[in-house]
Amino acid sequence: MPTTPDPPDGRRAGSEDRLAAAEEANLAARDTVPLDTRAPAPRRGSSGVEFDLLVDLEPSSVRDTVPLRPRRDSASPDPARRDTVPLDPSRRDSGPVDPARRDSEALDPARRGSGVTDDARGGAASGDPARDDIDPARRDTVSIDPRSIDRDTAPGDAASRDTVRVDAAMLARRETVRLPRRPARRPRAPLAVAAGFATLWAALLTYLPVAAVIGLARSFEGAGGLAGAAKAGLAGWLLGHGVPLGTRIGPLALAPLLLTALVVWRLNRAGLHVTRAVGARRTGSVRAALQVAGAVGVAYALLGAAAAAVVDGPGTTVPVGRAALTFLAIGTGAALFGALRGTDAVVPLALRIPAVLRHGLRTGVVAALLVLAAGAGFAGLSVAVGGGQAADTIAAYRTGVAGQAGITLVSLAYGVNGAVWAAAYLLGPGFLLGTGTAVRLTEVTVGPLPTLPLLAGLPNGPMGAGGAALLAVPVLAGMVAGALLTRRLARGRTAAPGQPSSPPAPSWPLVIGSALAAGPVAGLILGVLSRLSGGSLGAGRMAQIGPVAWQVGLVAAGVVAVSATLGAAAARAWRSTADHR
Repeated sequence: MPTTPDPPDGRRAGSEDRLAAAEEANLAARDTVPLDTRAPAPRRGSSGVEFDLLVDLEPSSVRDTVPLRPRRDSASPDPARRDTVPLDPSRRDSGPVDPARRDSEALDPARRGSGVTDDARGGAASGDPARDDIDPARRDTVSIDPRSIDRDTAPGDAASRDTVRVDAAMLARRETVRLPRRPARRPRAPLAVAAGFATLWAALLTYLPVAAVIGLARSFEGAGGLAGAAKAGLAGWLLGHGVPLGTRIGPLALAPLLLTALVVWRLNRAGLHVTRAVGARRTGSVRAALQVAGAVGVAYALLGAAAAAVVDGPGTTVPVGRAALTFLAIGTGAALFGALRGTDAVVPLALRIPAVLRHGLRTGVVAALLVLAAGAGFAGLSVAVGGGQAADTIAAYRTGVAGQAGITLVSLAYGVNGAVWAAAYLLGPGFLLGTGTAVRLTEVTVGPLPTLPLLAGLPNGPMGAGGAALLAVPVLAGMVAGALLTRRLARGRTAAPGQPSSPPAPSWPLVIGSALAAGPVAGLILGVLSRLSGGSLGAGRMAQIGPVAWQVGLVAAGVVAVSATLGAAAARAWRSTADHR
């Protein structure tokens, strides 16, 4: 059904407007020219625009016409009176229009009578009531001066604004939550492959130094050769793990603890690397850590059994089964700690332990390390004082530079053993250097000793009055550990609102309970180290070497428990006094 076209000003058809009715009457009275499109021929108007129209003008039908071209005679044409020509919809989005052909739009006879402009059609299609009812070209406008606008403004007073004082110490003590980071996913390696590679690398890093040192030490005997050095290095490597070696003079079971410490460190790193390789890093999974530790332990047990099988032979016997079990225990334990650190499962497990026991464990470890540090310092000072005797011992071997370097490195490998023996000496029980011997503060009874540079620092007799001062060294170590306990407990507490920024003192039950629990922990650690540092050098009178483990553990537990309690209580009382001030 045909519809009435919209007027040119954008209003909808049928709207009641007297002006629109007048315009329609004017259009109906206007003279028109008939157009004939049967034979189009190009014509050029006065404005240079070509029209593809053929106008059939008869002499009797000459009428007045209105030129369809822009008014260029006025500098500022009135937008309301400008001539408009309907545009072909197919050419609206055809790109830029040639200025020379801008006024030559196709005059469609079906659209010519409607008088619809492009602006009018856009307004009708938009459906906007404001655009349908108001002609933008005829609406009234008012010029607005921004300076004449009256606004309610008032200058702000910075001193009267509400502010909050931010205390940096308060922000540092507020409770926070650690969000686990999600690392980018990488391709995961199979557990068996990762564990095998990491374990083999750890074994090589601990075996090669031993083979080099023993190769240097063997050079003074003229027993060179790579094969002999490699086999002797494997024997020394097994001895560093605590695997006894059967020799012609008896069992050799004195493990160099420096090599043992190197082995534990490398296996710990192996567990951490395997955790990363299998994609279990920062997952907090205890199960994944156990799987990694088990895989590393099994791989290390296989390497230990293979090494024992190679070394076992004429002149040197090694129990393969014991070697495998020892390597399994060391590999699993060391790798477990590294895997727990890699998965971030250490902190959740520690938080499950009661606070008193947790702080007691930490304080006991600190106290044991302080006692060992004191023993290492005393042993080093003793060897330095007897440096002339140590030099004579090395020169007695009548070897070259390479042999002397090898003997020196072997002595350094037993340096950790000497530190443990010195700690036992400072605690009171002392240590043994053979059957029927004793080396303690109040007694020194030794027989013929092997010519080793490390034994040059042995005391010549009882210390006398100076021994009492040496007994105070472990006590001071325990007191320092107790003071550190109180400081750590106070650091973990926050000040109450309105109180000074310094944290309050921890509670007495927590301080005393943790200090008392530190004693057994330190005693257990020092007792185990005393057991590992001892051994035998044959079946003769050197069958018993090192401290008596249970004696050292018992004395260390009592000394550390009392001294740590005294140190923690003194630090707690001093902090309470400082808070009252």
